[in-house]
Amino acid sequence: MPDDAEEESAFSHPAVDPDATASYGEHPDQVVDFYAPRVGDGRPAPLVVVLHGGAWRAPYDRRHVTPFADFLARRGFAVANVEYRRGSSLPHQGANAPVAGRWPETFDDVAAALDALPELVPEHLPRADHRRTVLTGHSAGGHLALWAAARHVLPPGTPWRLPRPTPLRGVVALAPIAGFARAVELDVCGGAVRQLLGGNAKFEERATLADPAALLPTGIATTLVQGRTDTTVPYELAEEYADAAAKAGEIVGCTLLEDVGHFALIDPAADACAVVAEEIAQLAF
Repeated sequence: MPDDAEEESAFSHPAVDPDATASYGEHPDQVVDFYAPRVGDGRPAPLVVVLHGGAWRAPYDRRHVTPFADFLARRGFAVANVEYRRGSSLPHQGANAPVAGRWPETFDDVAAALDALPELVPEHLPRADHRRTVLTGHSAGGHLALWAAARHVLPPGTPWRLPRPTPLRGVVALAPIAGFARAVELDVCGGAVRQLLGGNAKFEERATLADPAALLPTGIATTLVQGRTDTTVPYELAEEYADAAAKAGEIVGCTLLEDVGHFALIDPAADACAVVAEEIAQLAF
């Protein structure tokens, strides 16, 4: 199914309100929505942290992945759906698309949200077992998930650096914008990567801190899930990230789905979404 038809299907589901919402900062976008597991016997459930996509651009917020978050909750997961600051909603230098991302605020927020979850989860999602946390994200959110899992690899002095790996069972990145050089070459999402890093002047310097392919190995179990017919984020990015990981001495799983594009991965009505849930379960349980 072409990406435009998949997008129409994925975005056709009504948004699902969370069971609770909490702030991790003062900005209106610094919030996390929590979804309690819909099934189970009351015992603690694995926690899935979701980072939404949308090319890091303002019009695409966490609401579009709430059906996906609810889908995971109905599979027995506790879910934290993270919002973060994205690009300006104003046209950029005459372009039709809004600016992608903010430097450094987009990265500040993802780091702050993950750092805040150990305190927020017990209060707002008491059935979640934070010791069994899987981080997932779609598209630009897939990039952020890979990046967040690599913060301990950042150079000393980097503001987001952690002294040790984030305690995760693993990462499941869905059609991630995983390698910046290749993404720029393919003009993924209309120049979004360059915009995220503030344009050409700072690109090389900032890419070393923001490109997941430059932050390997992580030592954290990682799986990429990608559709072979994805025209929004070509599957070559996933393959090249897995190859880069292998060269760094790390095995990264790469599940390529036939006749699947970009949006079916987060569409509860699509078979591909069930595959995603199974990949998460393999790490979480």
